[in-house]
Amino acid sequence: MQIVYCDNRIVVVIKPVGIISTEVRGGLPFLVRRQLGCECIRTVHRLDAQVSGLMVLARSAEAASILSRQIREQTFHKEYLAVVHGEPPERGTLRDLLGRDKERRITYVAQEAGQGIQEAILHYDVLDRCKGNSLVSIVLETGRTHQIRVQFASRGFPLAGDRKYGLGGEDFPIALWSRRLSFQHPETGEHMDFSLLPPCKGAWLPFAGSDLFSAANQN
Repeated sequence: MQIVYCDNRIVVVIKPVGIISTEVRGGLPFLVRRQLGCECIRTVHRLDAQVSGLMVLARSAEAASILSRQIREQTFHKEYLAVVHGEPPERGTLRDLLGRDKERRITYVAQEAGQGIQEAILHYDVLDRCKGNSLVSIVLETGRTHQIRVQFASRGFPLAGDRKYGLGGEDFPIALWSRRLSFQHPETGEHMDFSLLPPCKGAWLPFAGSDLFSAANQN
């Protein structure tokens, strides 16, 4: 487990692919507790099991409460990168009503409001295009299960590597990455900002020469 930052109230890590981000044996809090040798590690936001990238966890109940409040009040900012098949418009806002089929464990776009149906909103910008795929930056306004994956797939732009909602037959992990976290430190109030790009392999590799990855390599 790669730790990006750690103090007595928070720890920022890169969640590996295949690890559940919630409180289960073998999940992210369990693994971080074992690695740090501490008792209190609490999840305050989630990533799908097959998604990797930056996550912050709280090291006390009070810190978890403060960070959770920031998320509710939308002062905790998260930005994602994805590679999608196809060429969506350069920028846009996606709005849908999403439902959840718990038996099939899938999220779907609903045609009308109803019980269990929730509004989903995200904003995106296309950063680059290559060989029929697009590199996009995404900011969520809501945080629904599989939201990014379903909203793009429903418009004909499934995420590369997505075996559940995508094209299938791809031998690399889903190209969705938690790129940036920005929030106030739960104890000091200091502005905290963490940014990291995904490893340049799999679906990301064709974009190695993009301005985004080139600038990071120069730094």
